[in-house]
Amino acid sequence: MEPGMEPGAELGAVLEAVEGRGGSAEAVERVLARYNEENRTVFRFDPADEDKRKKLCEGILNILEKDTETSCQVACLEALRILSRDKKVLVPVTTKRNMQILMRLAKLDNVEDPLERASEFPVIVEALKCLCNIIFNSSVAQKLSLELNLAAMLCNLLQKCKDQQFADDIKCFDLRLLFLLSLLHTDIRSQLRQELQGVQVLTQALESSLSVRWTEEYKAAEDHDRPPLSLQETDCAIEALKALFNVTLDSWNVHSKNESHQFRYMAAILRHCLLTTGPTEDKTEELHSNAINLLSNVPVSCLDVLIKPSSQEETDIKYNGMNMRAIQILLDFMEKRIDKGSSYREGLTPVLSLLTECCRTHRNIRKFIKAQVLPPLRDVSSRPEVGTTVRNKLVRLMTHVDLGVKQIAAEFLFVLCKERVDSLLKYTGYGNAAGLLAARGLLAGGRGDHWYSDDEDTDTEEYKSAKPNINLITGHLEEPMPNPMDEMTEEQKEYEAMKLVNMFDKLSRDELIKPMGVRPDGTMAPLEEAVSQYDTNKQESSDSD
Repeated sequence: MEPGMEPGAELGAVLEAVEGRGGSAEAVERVLARYNEENRTVFRFDPADEDKRKKLCEGILNILEKDTETSCQVACLEALRILSRDKKVLVPVTTKRNMQILMRLAKLDNVEDPLERASEFPVIVEALKCLCNIIFNSSVAQKLSLELNLAAMLCNLLQKCKDQQFADDIKCFDLRLLFLLSLLHTDIRSQLRQELQGVQVLTQALESSLSVRWTEEYKAAEDHDRPPLSLQETDCAIEALKALFNVTLDSWNVHSKNESHQFRYMAAILRHCLLTTGPTEDKTEELHSNAINLLSNVPVSCLDVLIKPSSQEETDIKYNGMNMRAIQILLDFMEKRIDKGSSYREGLTPVLSLLTECCRTHRNIRKFIKAQVLPPLRDVSSRPEVGTTVRNKLVRLMTHVDLGVKQIAAEFLFVLCKERVDSLLKYTGYGNAAGLLAARGLLAGGRGDHWYSDDEDTDTEEYKSAKPNINLITGHLEEPMPNPMDEMTEEQKEYEAMKLVNMFDKLSRDELIKPMGVRPDGTMAPLEEAVSQYDTNKQESSDSD
């Protein structure tokens, strides 16, 4: 038997016990408990025993349909959870009757009664775990969940968990199931957003997991001595963030005052989330990563709550009278993800996109970040991409092989420069910025379409003195090089020039290269077309004169 596979020898005995040929309920419980212990870490199953496992699933569900002892129900559900890891055995499980059995055990109903019997909590948790596996692995179960109105009942159970002691596990798996449903079924996502007030319900669950205390509207209390979240609290918060991300997709357009309030309220909770730590460094990073993903769905006009007026007593990071602690955490997170050196598309682009939109819309955020990322230039002896500063790291990303990563890194720096080409080239060099400028039609210079304040950048004396000798292509100071043509006669210069022309002509005729030019609008075009447009413009200009 391969490592990690289910031992098949005991399966026949387990099936015999479950089908009623092995004695009392206590005996069934003992056999299942042993099976569960042996297969707790099994995720790959022997195809030869597939029919036995299907029958075992049916037998377990027949037991669960009856009123049995809590301990027996838990053992049955644990076994079903293990078996449901195998997609091939789910055909007999994914019927309306069997889904309803599991929903009944998970207390997924329309009854408003609170959860009172703590002895039932393990059954509820195991039933929710089974539903998570089944819905994740079965498209039939996903369709049935819409028919059975599962999302509405999960929201109802979430409300029952509110202020309920010892119900954190129930809440966590309820949120996980809502995340899976909203991920796998677009109709359920729409139902959550439009009919079930899913944004409000999930935001309240997130607020509860983080134990947010409000001092005023959109301002949570900050306790620097507060201990980190527990593992259970962190997991609940992460599941709520993931579910909210799905439900708030396509939320860029806020149409009503109520929606604006809801998103500002959410952004204030997410700010608190960024200031919160988990039990370990990895869990903190996972928590912050999911908070950043969700912030990317919040309309940018509502993100001003990430910064707030700073009081005299606060010793936090300030800029222009505003508390910038959350923005600094975003910057630190971005740099940490750059330093990882892998999975840039999944790990880095969300935070870069978020910071870019914040900088484009909120002046104080842009100026604070620019002071950190693009401080006034002093030493220009090295290329912009060489070094360990945040600027150096971002400039290196401007020539990354991944087009998406390259574009968002360049866009972020461009926005920090108020979309002014001359300012961007000062910090990056023309070579690194050429891709962005070509895509935006700005190779001839100018600025982007967005309007920014007119505050001017000031150059340092060191930069001003070095500026005449800076290579505009590489963006750094170069010592004057001797001109190789100084030693040549006029005839030699003419010979070398013609040699070069002939080489380019041959490459062009063989279609190995295509000479390009810049149109009057700043975009690239084949050289003949670019020259033709300039001639046309010149002709029109002389005609008008």
